[in-house]
Amino acid sequence: MSKGPFEGIHRHGYVRCAAASPTASSGDVRFNVEQAVALAREADAKGVDLVVFPELNISSYAVDDLFLQEAFLDAVEDGIARFRNATAKLAPVCVIGAPLRRNGRLYNTGVVVSRGRILGVVPKSFLPNYREYYEKRWFVSGVGLSGIEIAVSGEQVPFGTDLVFAAEDLADFTFFVEICEDYWAPQPPSTWGALAGALILCNLSASNITIGKADERKMLCASQASRCCAAYVFSASGPGESTTDLAWDGQGSIYEFGELLCESGRFDLEPELCIADVDAQRLRLERMRMPTFNDNAVAAGHPEKSARRVHFEHRPDMGDIGFHRNLRRFPYVPNRIEQLDSDCYEAFNIQVQGLAKRFQTTSGDKLVIGVSGGLDSTHALLVCAKMCDFLKLPRSTILGFTMPGFATGDTTKSNAWALMKALGIVGEEIDIRPAAQQMLTDMGHPYAKGERGADVYDVTFENVQAGLRTDYLFRLANQRRGFVVGTGDLSEVALGWSTYGVGDQMSHYGVNAGVPKTLIQYLIRWVVKTGQLDAETNRVLDAILETKISPELVPADAQGEMQSTEDKIGPYALHDFFLFHILRSGQKPSKVAFMARQAWHDAAAGAWPAGYPDALKREYDLPTIRKWLEVFLYRFFQISQFKRTAIPNSPKVSAGGSLSPRGDWRAPADGTAGPWLDELKAAFD
Repeated sequence: MSKGPFEGIHRHGYVRCAAASPTASSGDVRFNVEQAVALAREADAKGVDLVVFPELNISSYAVDDLFLQEAFLDAVEDGIARFRNATAKLAPVCVIGAPLRRNGRLYNTGVVVSRGRILGVVPKSFLPNYREYYEKRWFVSGVGLSGIEIAVSGEQVPFGTDLVFAAEDLADFTFFVEICEDYWAPQPPSTWGALAGALILCNLSASNITIGKADERKMLCASQASRCCAAYVFSASGPGESTTDLAWDGQGSIYEFGELLCESGRFDLEPELCIADVDAQRLRLERMRMPTFNDNAVAAGHPEKSARRVHFEHRPDMGDIGFHRNLRRFPYVPNRIEQLDSDCYEAFNIQVQGLAKRFQTTSGDKLVIGVSGGLDSTHALLVCAKMCDFLKLPRSTILGFTMPGFATGDTTKSNAWALMKALGIVGEEIDIRPAAQQMLTDMGHPYAKGERGADVYDVTFENVQAGLRTDYLFRLANQRRGFVVGTGDLSEVALGWSTYGVGDQMSHYGVNAGVPKTLIQYLIRWVVKTGQLDAETNRVLDAILETKISPELVPADAQGEMQSTEDKIGPYALHDFFLFHILRSGQKPSKVAFMARQAWHDAAAGAWPAGYPDALKREYDLPTIRKWLEVFLYRFFQISQFKRTAIPNSPKVSAGGSLSPRGDWRAPADGTAGPWLDELKAAFD
């Protein structure tokens, strides 16, 4: 099968799912079928692969003893046939709800229909029979039913709770069906389905609404999606059902690995489709990374051995059908407004606690830190200050050193001094230029002979300065009974943007090594916005945030432009995006490029983190993304691992991962980026 164009979602492992919220009725089968067909047609027009309808949507749920009327059940089965025939030329796989008879018993079932045929029928396992529920009055449980068939609407099809449905022509499109009460059970059937290989879990529900129940459903959906490394598609009955004793809200939602992708309106009279593109490939990759998930499958007796895999030809649209999913531009940055303070509080305190523990277990009594006026040293200094507050130590415990070199700007130097004074630490200045000049002279470097220009400002020229700064800090720590606090961040660790050994790659404890550049910027903004410190400190922090990111190792050019890190290695916003999806999930470079384009191609589209400055909102086209992704792949996989192998201790901060060889990432220091660069190139050839 052709991969299709680069813009097509199916090429990149997505499956478009929908939770359908039709207008219900009080047992009007013909009306219910018409509603279901109309939503199936809408789903087809929108490129949906899988549609999940509410529980018993063909018959209605709240019809009580009508379930035991033969004429009514005949009408339902005729309705299933009409739905099957009416949707025969439509692409979506539809999971509809209906009461079905078998062997003198009545079952509450989910019926899976695709392109004019019924693929299989799944009975409900757990029947509620408490408080307002009386399902055992009419239905029989499907627990234990496997390996059998059912006759429905003229077809003999698989029947049981052992069915996993899998598309033959769309990788990772595998799903399992359970019904309403099933996921309120301590061990939902969908857990078994996930262990048997299903990546998408479907729940047809007729859960009536009471105060607070919507939150309970959200909790159950999110927890089941997270626990099962799966997507969870939930659809509940809405207005139109009988309100003799109950009410209905029509809640629909889709979760992926615990994250809400979309949710429908509630209490709406109009039908609705809640649509999201599920990253099924990512879910499979997550399971590969979680031995616990697979150990659970072993403990459960390998459900895949007893599952019946129902294969079907899906014939997906491999073209560009748009993208129904919000991708976070900054995957490391907290994006939940209501949880913003909590998330930032956690990020800070992970660093503070790690530093406090290390400080308490060393023989020294001072923290030694280089303060450049840049983002990383600023944030590390804030962590040091908070650590002093936490341990009830004076901030004079912190010894901050600004060490101007050949290209240090007045702005960053003044910011460094202003910050040290505002925080009340001990600040000192050491001019490293004489020592650097002497070293360059001893080496016979052209700069020491008076030569200037781009060719002269080579890596040796840069690293002499970077190395001297770290050398001074270590000797100062010896002299002042302290230890060196590392300031380098996760983004720099990923790209190898540090001077190895006697340089900023080394410290006694690296507080920032688990925090990417984009999160550091946002944490500093959060400090300002929430008034964590005084007004003068906030003024300095604002000035630092507005300063161009630069190592300040090379003098300004003829136009007065300072050396720019991002001009040389690319935007940190993109590199952090690349790092998250490659490190956390192992996504292919071509898919990461696809996702980056979706997230970054239009600055006016999608959500930005709360409080993010308008002036900094950027957008990037696909050629730009590809260019910097190639840089990332080469630097990350080929030339930087030897630095990470010798990284100092540092706390992991984000679930996105760390790069410690003792933690999330282990790789050969002499590896190659070839496979990743080749995959990316092939995607564009």
